[in-house]
Amino acid sequence: MRLHVRHRSVYAYEPAAARVSLRLKLFPSVFDGQSVDNWSVTVNGDRVEPLYITGYGDESALWQSKDQITNVEVLAEGVVVTEDKTGLIRDLPNKPPSSIFRRDTELTRPDEVIRKLAESARKEDDLETAHALSLAVREAVEYRPEATNSQTPAAEAMAIGAGVCQDHAHVLIAACRSQGIPARYVTGYLKAADDEDELLETHAWAEAHIRNFGWVGLDPSNGISPTDHYIRIACGLDADDATPIKGHVVGSSQITLSADVAVSDNQQQ
Repeated sequence: MRLHVRHRSVYAYEPAAARVSLRLKLFPSVFDGQSVDNWSVTVNGDRVEPLYITGYGDESALWQSKDQITNVEVLAEGVVVTEDKTGLIRDLPNKPPSSIFRRDTELTRPDEVIRKLAESARKEDDLETAHALSLAVREAVEYRPEATNSQTPAAEAMAIGAGVCQDHAHVLIAACRSQGIPARYVTGYLKAADDEDELLETHAWAEAHIRNFGWVGLDPSNGISPTDHYIRIACGLDADDATPIKGHVVGSSQITLSADVAVSDNQQQ
């Protein structure tokens, strides 16, 4: 599938920031099942190129303002070609040891409730277990916008029983790791079905590492593995580690963010 993406983020600073620095993970992954036809990232109209590839295999760029600044517009846009590989992730440019992704973070540390959920979903092999856990998380955590925030840990979302895709991914990652299955957080885009509203923000899901098999994507928010409707951007230990845009501001500015994402079929050959 050929998917066109336009992802625009606008940051406003009041009063003007003395300096703004950004780390950008806004470049689609290239692997078996996903390639880039064309892609550009600009900040205030200036094109930004990847500076390095992280240990996870994600292209990253850096940008810094030169003077005081009141507005920063980040625009990522282009066409990505995807194939349905039933969730399998192979041939990423870097392959860090899977054991790294057994590490708990503040956002993914399991509590007793999550451990019990994981134990109840345990199957004969890790692949079955990972899929069962994804479905169990979907049942346990209702999709409800504004029930949580970007700093809500997995255990709290589980206690609330509601959240968004970030929370689903965190709870699934916590449950997998509690069962000894390495798991990581993934950010990207999702083309909505024709009868659904168009996506207006980035999407998130998880990947679990299955011994003698490899990395498998799992989207508990939708109860499936990623298909050719998904575009993978970056991964990390949790949402904070994988966030597409991370910044540092010098000064005491109040920051306001507005963002929107449009994903559509691109049939041009």
